[in-house]
Amino acid sequence: MATGTLSIDLDALVSNWRALNEMSAPGTETGAVVKADGYGLGVARVAMALARIGVRRFFVATAEEGAAVREVLGREPRIHVFSGHMAGDTDMIGDLDLIPMLNSIEQLTRHFEALPGAAFGIQLDTGMNRLGLEPAEWAAVAPLALGQGPALIMSHLASADEPESPQNADQLRVFREMTDETGVPRSLSATGGILLGPDYHFDVTRPGIGLYGGRPFTDARPVARLALPVVQARTVTPGEAVGYNATWTAPEERLIATVSGGYADGLLRSLSNAGALYADGVACPLVGRVSMDLITVDITALGYVPGSLDILCPEQTVDDLADAAGTIGYEVLTSLGARYRRSSIGGSLS
Repeated sequence: MATGTLSIDLDALVSNWRALNEMSAPGTETGAVVKADGYGLGVARVAMALARIGVRRFFVATAEEGAAVREVLGREPRIHVFSGHMAGDTDMIGDLDLIPMLNSIEQLTRHFEALPGAAFGIQLDTGMNRLGLEPAEWAAVAPLALGQGPALIMSHLASADEPESPQNADQLRVFREMTDETGVPRSLSATGGILLGPDYHFDVTRPGIGLYGGRPFTDARPVARLALPVVQARTVTPGEAVGYNATWTAPEERLIATVSGGYADGLLRSLSNAGALYADGVACPLVGRVSMDLITVDITALGYVPGSLDILCPEQTVDDLADAAGTIGYEVLTSLGARYRRSSIGGSLS
């Protein structure tokens, strides 16, 4: 095949959820964030594997993503929508029993008028200045909103991946000030917040990147493995250039593999002349520019031409690849392209 194979280890995904669930405070429910098509790995397989082990609360970015989860899991799980109740979402939210996390006075008004009595949650801004009602807005509408019976009140930590950041404690204080007297279930922590300890856990945690093998959960098991087929190999002589704009020149005779995969497949162009691919545990440098469909790799150290090379594997995690690209594991995972053949490993009830 001329396309890569993306293998998703559902047993590792389940193991990561169980580990984060164990870290959550007693009495705290652990949900799962499955937005962006399950962080690029396929929301159907991810959500199903998590539901099989008892996860009953899922979080997505948009109502359309919520519809995809509902189609896979049926009517039982709670599905929270971070973007809230957007104009045009009313029928989808109502028909599919989605729980919009209302984040503005405009959204509160829209939801209460369009779907009276329908489930909803509240999103508060505790200092990130992204989504949510600010303290003054919340003070003005809290009596009305609480009278409608919200299912959950949440906020989002901006610096949870930096445990020493004073912003974490500041946001925790503001969240408590805004919610301590509400009597409503609360959620503040994604993966990073879980790792900050039980003061941040409240009633519901919502791990995301940690489920999929990424930082800041450094003990996570890798979930994704990506093998890219070698299309052609050639020997280049000293002084010959490889790839667009001749950004890499062979210092001596080298064996170069042309590999199927490029920025159309989520291999970021910033990986040009950076990072490596692997075969049999041997690192093979990526040389030259990342192009739309192809990359070139120095496989001289192997001494043979492999059928494929791994760019995500035990030797190179999503965060290792992200470091080489100058980004974060989230971007690596969610950029994985549609051309890959995706296959699942494990995912049983064991």
